[in-house]
This record gives sequence, C-alpha cells and structure tokens, in this order.
Amino acid sequence: MALSLNLLNITKSYNGKLVLDSCSFSFEKSGIYVLMGPNGSGKSTLLRICALLENPDSGKVIYSESIKTIENNLNLRRRITLLLPNIGVFNTTVFKNVAYGLKVRGMNKKEIKARVEKALDFVGLLHKKEQNALTLSSGEVKRMGIARAIVLEPEVLFLDEPTASVDEENVEIIENIIIQLKQKLNSIIIIATHDKDSAKRVADFELYLKKGKIIF
Repeated sequence: MALSLNLLNITKSYNGKLVLDSCSFSFEKSGIYVLMGPNGSGKSTLLRICALLENPDSGKVIYSESIKTIENNLNLRRRITLLLPNIGVFNTTVFKNVAYGLKVRGMNKKEIKARVEKALDFVGLLHKKEQNALTLSSGEVKRMGIARAIVLEPEVLFLDEPTASVDEENVEIIENIIIQLKQKLNSIIIIATHDKDSAKRVADFELYLKKGKIIF
C-alpha cells in the first residue's frame, strides 16, 4: 500500500509571527498536488514540516499505510524526499551527485549504476553523467536534483519551487518531467510554487495557502 499523509492542526511561528495556523489537510490519493501562495506565505515551511525536517509548534504530521500509522523513524524518512530550491551540488560528476543517496544507503554498485542511469535518462542528462556537476546550467542543475530525488524512488515527493530561476526551455522540460513522474512513481507529489501558470499545467489538485491554512 502507498503512503498517505495527514496534517492535523499544524501551527508554526517564527519570532512571534504566525506562519501556519491550525493547518489541516489529507493527502490520500496519488497525484500532483500544487500548493500556491505568495512568497512568505509559509509554503516552504509547510513542506519542511511535512518532510519531517522541522517540527511544528503544535499539531501532528501523520503518515499511514492502509489504516496503520507509520512510526517516525529512519525507515519512514527514507520513503519520503524533499527537493529544495537551491540544490547542493558536489564538486564531482553528475553521476556521483545522483548516486550519493543510494551509496549512503549501502546499495551495491551494480544496482546504483542501473538506477542512476535510468534516473538521468528520465531527466535528459544521461549524456552528461561524467561531466562535473558544477559546470551544469541552472536548469540542468534543477533536473539533476530531480534525478537525485527520484533515484530514491520516494513514495511521497516534495518539490519546493522546482521551476524557479530557470529559462523558459528548462521550465517546459521540468514541467514535462513532473507530469511524467506521476506515472513513473505512482506517488503523492507535493509542489510549492508561486507560479500560477505552471501550477495549472501540472496540477491534479490545486491548493492555496492563505492566512496559514490550506484552501482546496
């Protein structure tokens, strides 16, 4: 069974400013959920909390499989992945950048090679696998980041502003990759963006973060 995600009354403040206010929502169906809202509305904060990288001040993040709640441990965190807007790039080949997450999981070299090459081919970067990742364009770095995320085969994937600061050509490429991901992963994909046009092109479900709450 696939994972489902339920948010129950999530509240978060920074320096006395309320960012999320009793925010609740259930992500139960596979597909692409696009969370929209202006900069500073709390989208990135909500994604970090959902990805278990940050704790809410109050409320609960509940992952379930069928009707069974999954314990918040390393095993669960390895089933979910958050791709941040500013992707950390290692000073090594594109291949090794994408392979890193599999290597730390102790996967054998043969499996790593097969999965990394498949992920790079999916995002259109297989021909650059031996190139130093620091020489990629900003759009290519975004695509490499997606490859680094999907090579882990996450059951819930979070993408924070995946098309920000890239040219029109790479925006179109990245949007097509995201749409294809729905079939590839059969997972819940949650995207934060302030780009309404992009959202409409990729979303199965359009969500809005307003006054600290998700509006569907």
